[in-house]
Amino acid sequence: MTSSVPWQQRLSTGTEGVQNEVVSLYQQTRHSKAYVPAMIWGTLQTEAYATAILRKVVDFLGIPDDVPAGVAKRMERQQVLYDGEHRYDVILGEQALYTYVGGPEVMREQLERLLREIDLPSLTLGILPATADVGMVPAHGFNMYDDSRAHYELVSTGVDITDPDELALHNKAFGLLSSATCYGADAKELIEKALAFWSNE
Repeated sequence: MTSSVPWQQRLSTGTEGVQNEVVSLYQQTRHSKAYVPAMIWGTLQTEAYATAILRKVVDFLGIPDDVPAGVAKRMERQQVLYDGEHRYDVILGEQALYTYVGGPEVMREQLERLLREIDLPSLTLGILPATADVGMVPAHGFNMYDDSRAHYELVSTGVDITDPDELALHNKAFGLLSSATCYGADAKELIEKALAFWSNE
């Protein structure tokens, strides 16, 4: 089954309500997977980075401006990284380290956080190199929750997929992406390279 609700409908009262829903979803989910090709995964965003992202959402969609409340909820959601009850497999595209969000200072702070958090017991964080040979066509980013739901954030709507056959294809895709991804010291090297770029800006 596939379902979608337009963002302007879901965010009609601002960002806090949806962020609160995501907090609950992350608390209920024991194992999540995320492929995020062009920005930093929300659960690892710094407050400044999240503020810049949600500001863009509010301005683009023309929804009520409650950015500080939405950011506070996004920061609350990050507690799942430290409670010892959840596990996350996350692949960032190398482009995510270079996509301009908030300016060089915000980007430096964000990449420094990635380097601090990459060894968390709850987290397997990898970087998919821009030149990696992946055994599938280029894919849009997606999140998976306990292998029972896949979620996409599109320009105008959020899409949820729950059909078992479709979820199996998402797991296959994540496996192929993972096989081309850099982890550990190699991932840190790519993050440090990006940090050097932003330090020179």
